[in-house]
Amino acid sequence: MSGDEYLLAALRIAAGHDPIPAHVSAAARDAYSLRLAQVVTAGPVECVATRGTRDADGPRMVRFATADLSFDLEVTIGDGLIDVAGRVSPHPGDGATIDIRTPHLTVSRDLRESGQFAATGLPPGWFSVVCHRPGLTPVATGWVRIRP
Repeated sequence: MSGDEYLLAALRIAAGHDPIPAHVSAAARDAYSLRLAQVVTAGPVECVATRGTRDADGPRMVRFATADLSFDLEVTIGDGLIDVAGRVSPHPGDGATIDIRTPHLTVSRDLRESGQFAATGLPPGWFSVVCHRPGLTPVATGWVRIRP
């Protein structure tokens, strides 16, 4: 399809001549429901210390950071499911909790004194981690897609 054809299709949709398929509308509503209001987003950061140290079948290391908080995540795939182990540093304080979110499931964990947390048996696909800090704005990682 050429650029002109895309433009014409977009104009037809905007004019109401081509209705949006129900499954597209449902997927858009599902994605919108995953947003978090008033959250600080941690962006991806290269893991220099672990780059090249894992083989293709081993755990995958992912790091996210803000100016004052970082997430180090180790993702392992086994039997078609995902295990996520991670550490938040520095520790965000007593009562901090972690949510490991997928589009269809949220697993909550209390954050240990070491800043470590883990969740096993998650479905493959997209996930994000949110750190809830008492009295402070939550911090969420960007969404990461993991495939078996």
